[in-house]
Amino acid sequence: MMLIPTHHFRDIERKPEYLQPEKCIPPPHTSPVGTMWFIRDGCGIACAIVTWFLVLYAEFVVLFVMLIPSRDYVYSIINGIVFNLLAFLALASHCRAMLTDPGAVPKGNATKEFIESLQLKPGQVVYKCPKCCSIKPDRAHHCSVCKRCIRKMDHHCPWVNNCVGENNQKYFVLFTMYIALISLHALIMVGFHFLHCFEEDWTKCSSFSPPTTVILLILLCFEGLLFLIFTSVMFGTQVHSICTDETGIERLKRKNQPREHTGSWESVKETFGGDFSPNWFNPFSGPCHPEPLRDGDWVRQVTLSDTDNMETMTESEEGKDKDSVEVIDE
Repeated sequence: MMLIPTHHFRDIERKPEYLQPEKCIPPPHTSPVGTMWFIRDGCGIACAIVTWFLVLYAEFVVLFVMLIPSRDYVYSIINGIVFNLLAFLALASHCRAMLTDPGAVPKGNATKEFIESLQLKPGQVVYKCPKCCSIKPDRAHHCSVCKRCIRKMDHHCPWVNNCVGENNQKYFVLFTMYIALISLHALIMVGFHFLHCFEEDWTKCSSFSPPTTVILLILLCFEGLLFLIFTSVMFGTQVHSICTDETGIERLKRKNQPREHTGSWESVKETFGGDFSPNWFNPFSGPCHPEPLRDGDWVRQVTLSDTDNMETMTESEEGKDKDSVEVIDE
């Protein structure tokens, strides 16, 4: 199988027999602006519910076990405001990441009429996804859970029940950042609360019985430590992907082959919505949305040598379930 560097090393096939554009149904009418995006996946919905439950459990322990029973009102008010603000931003970011279209390619547009309307010239190709019958622009990948091709897809995250793509990557980054911050904050408060209870009478440092207090604090400590590690790693990998302008899928496909990187700062500004400002940390402020796809964005250019190499593929390679291409030879 030949790999074309200019196309981010995406596999292509010369004569796909399994994809018949004439059988593709016309794409559905464009949804009105503001229509909610939601993936009906049982595992993803369950993970999203668990995420909210764990955040609300941390809220319960922080408020009713540590802060409200405390006699230091300044300490309770300051930490209560900070923790609740971070928790609110985390849940808001989670909702935006879950309910925002990550950059889905119009479904069913790989029709014979649409391909002919592109008026492909010699050496030009269009990538067609046999699974959702869509023409794939550059850097789009098919998600088997969302059942759509997603532009700049990084990965599918069950915790937000959605793909992470060009339209919602900012919200996913904010979600991991705020979860890491509230986990760290909760761990610090648990440490101080244990010290306080060891110095004072256990019956006076909480409104619950000592055994119940210890169990609740240990569970919160375990939850906070686990999610602090997990979300910190995810936050770091996402920031690295944004700075290098290379998604997780592209990095896995590239492996050890070199890749030309674009300006990192431009990628960061595009993801977070312009020049640095407080809106970068605001889950209610969106990223810089890309311009609508034009006819030229569906077409890819290959050299004559690349086109010739496509004809040397074996029959076994042609049977693989990979992206197919429509090629116009001279």
